[in-house]
Amino acid sequence: MESIFHERQEGSLCAQHCLNNLLQGEYFSPVELSSIAQQLDEEERMRMAEGGVSSEEYRTFLQQPSVNMDDSGFFSIQVISNALKVWGLELILFNSPEYQRLGIDPINEKSFICNYKEHWFTVRKLGKQWFNLNSLLMGPELISDTYLALFLAQLQQEGYSIFVVKGDLPDCEADQLLQMIRVQQMQRPKLIGEEAAQSRDQRLSRGDVDQAIEVNHPFDGTGMLDEDEENFQRALALSRQEIDMEDEEADLRRAIQLSMQGSRRSELSGSSPQNVPQPSHSSQTESLSSEELRRRRQAYFEKQQQQLQQQNQTPNLQDKATLSSSTSESGTGGDMSEEDMLQAAMNMSLESVRNHLNSEEEK
Repeated sequence: MESIFHERQEGSLCAQHCLNNLLQGEYFSPVELSSIAQQLDEEERMRMAEGGVSSEEYRTFLQQPSVNMDDSGFFSIQVISNALKVWGLELILFNSPEYQRLGIDPINEKSFICNYKEHWFTVRKLGKQWFNLNSLLMGPELISDTYLALFLAQLQQEGYSIFVVKGDLPDCEADQLLQMIRVQQMQRPKLIGEEAAQSRDQRLSRGDVDQAIEVNHPFDGTGMLDEDEENFQRALALSRQEIDMEDEEADLRRAIQLSMQGSRRSELSGSSPQNVPQPSHSSQTESLSSEELRRRRQAYFEKQQQQLQQQNQTPNLQDKATLSSSTSESGTGGDMSEEDMLQAAMNMSLESVRNHLNSEEEK
């Protein structure tokens, strides 16, 4: 359909587009149509002046704006009719009784001009096919022969005035080409307003999405995408957890060593010089693996939680030290079990933390 001339809507120049689409070329400009409108206005003024230039009707006519054109680019049916007379063409009202009595099938006509309020457009036969050349469409719309009568009837029902163009239209390239071939149209052309509205909605949609992304996740050169940030936070949490576990294990080892040193001193002071010293448990504790320490610490925490649920108060540091000392002295040969060592060490660690917190609160 590239060979079909089709002017799209500009402003309110639909009368100009209607004529040029009908004649298939740039035959009329706004200036030429304005000249025709002014000529019609002058003819009407002269007719009104025949009744007397001093009459009330004449003075009222002079004060009224032109009915043949306005500043927006609208032109009346009289302007269109006079413009077509230049080409020997005539307009007849399609639904007039005179034309209806002729009983002519619309398919046998050559073209129609349709008007509703201030909009004009052409429906023309090119070659052997009909086309809606409405300037509000993005391109020509193919109309089948069977649909033409229904299309015109629908326009009439919507309030359109339809005029039949009588006479020989000027030759055009599209008419000659479509005499030899027939075209097919897979999709109806969109309205210009519809196309613009969809483009505007798409731009607004993209703008809203970009704005939402910028508000929720502002990018200042140092930010990260959601997935990267989530992975970073997860790695950071794991790193902190490993560091905390290492710190806890180191604290536990130091506490156990301190406890063993205190127990060893108590053992040496309470025993005779002839007694053979027992092997140190600190070296035995240091040789424990991290996994074994973690497992024993977890078992101790569970046991400690059960004890805390049964009692409301935890023995103070002095009671724990006494208990640790008495336990060390009452053991066979001064040895401590691994569970007793873990409990004593953790009690000392917990009491140290509690004393530290109390001192911070007092400050």
